[in-house]
Amino acid sequence: MFEQLFFITASVILFGLIFFKMIKKNDTSYIVLLSIEAIGIIIDGAAIISNINTNIFIKIITYIFSIILPIGVLILEYNNVDVFNFIKLAKVKFYVSTGNYKKAKEILLSIIEKNPNNYSAHKFLGIIYEQEGGIRKAIDEYVKCIEINKKDYDSYYKVSILLNELDKKDEAIEMLTNLLNKKPDYTKASLTLGDLLIEKENYKEAVNSLMEALKYDPTSFDLNYELGIVYTMLNDFKSAKEYYEKAAEFNSMFYNTKYSLAQIALLYKELDQAEELFQETLEDEDLQADSYYELAKINLIKGEKEIAIKYANIAVEINSKKISEKIKKEPLFIPIMSKISIPFNIEEKEEMQTKLTRKRNLSKRTFRKYL
Repeated sequence: MFEQLFFITASVILFGLIFFKMIKKNDTSYIVLLSIEAIGIIIDGAAIISNINTNIFIKIITYIFSIILPIGVLILEYNNVDVFNFIKLAKVKFYVSTGNYKKAKEILLSIIEKNPNNYSAHKFLGIIYEQEGGIRKAIDEYVKCIEINKKDYDSYYKVSILLNELDKKDEAIEMLTNLLNKKPDYTKASLTLGDLLIEKENYKEAVNSLMEALKYDPTSFDLNYELGIVYTMLNDFKSAKEYYEKAAEFNSMFYNTKYSLAQIALLYKELDQAEELFQETLEDEDLQADSYYELAKINLIKGEKEIAIKYANIAVEINSKKISEKIKKEPLFIPIMSKISIPFNIEEKEEMQTKLTRKRNLSKRTFRKYL
C-alpha cells in the first residue's frame, strides 16, 4: 500500500513539474515525455483498480516511465543539458546522413526560432547550406557562430574559405589575418593565407606570414614547402633550397620537394645532384614526363646524346603535347630532334592527366626563366 501511495504521489508531482516546464518554455517537445509518464501511471492505475498484482517486469516499466525517466530529464536540465534539443540535433545528424537536408533544416530553424543563440543549430545549418552550395547563407550562419562563441576559430577559417570561393580574396585575407591575430598557431589558416598572398603576388607578405607560423610549428612540412615556393617566386633560390630541404626532412616521400631541389641544383649547374634527384622523382607518376624531360636535358649537357634521346622519347610517350612543345622551344634538343618521336597529330593522342597544383606550376615557370 505504501509503495503504491509513493508511486502515485511521486509520478503525479513529476508529471506536474514536466507539464509546468512545457508551458513555461512553450516547447511541445515535452509532450512525448508527458505521454510516456502517462502510460506508466495508467498501467499502474489499471492494476490497482483491477486489484491485480503486477509482475516485477511491469512494475519496473512503470517506474522507468513515470519516475526514473522524468527525474533523469530534470537532473540533466538542472545541469544545463537540454535533452530535447540533444534529441533534435541527433535527428538532424540522421537526416543529413541520409541526404534529407529539407527535414534537417526544418528542425534546425525550429530550434533557432525558440533559441536564436543556439550555437549547434547555427553550425549545422552552416554546414548544410555549404553542402547545398548556398555559400552566402553558409557564411551568415558561420558568422553567427562566431558571434556566439568568439573562440570558434574553425568558423573563422570556414568563412575565409567561402569568401575565397566567392572570389572575395581581400575579404578572405582580412578574415584569415584576424584569425591569426587571435590564434597565431592555427597552421591551416597560415597556409591558406600564404596561398592567397602568393596568388596576389604579395610574396614578401607571404614570407612574413609563413615565418611567423613557423615559430609555432617548426617541423611542419607544409609551411617549409610553402616557404620554398615563395622564395622561388622571389628568385631567392638559396633560401628556397634551404626550406625545400627542411620540407624533405619531414616528408621524404613528397616528390614535388625533390623536383624543386633538382631544379635548383640544375640552376647552379650541379648536374650530378640534379640528375640523382630527378631520378628519384620518377617514382611519382605525375612528375614522370617532366622528370624524363629534365634528365634528357642534363644528358645533353653532359654529351650523352643516346641517353638523352631515350629519356626524351619516354617523356613524349607519357605526355605528347606538353613535352613536344617544350622540346621544340629548347635549343638544346636541336642536334637530336630528328631522333625524337614527336607525333604528327598530338591533339588526338591520349595523354596522362597531371594533378599539379597552381602553386607548383608557378614555381616551375620561375625556374624555367633561368634554366
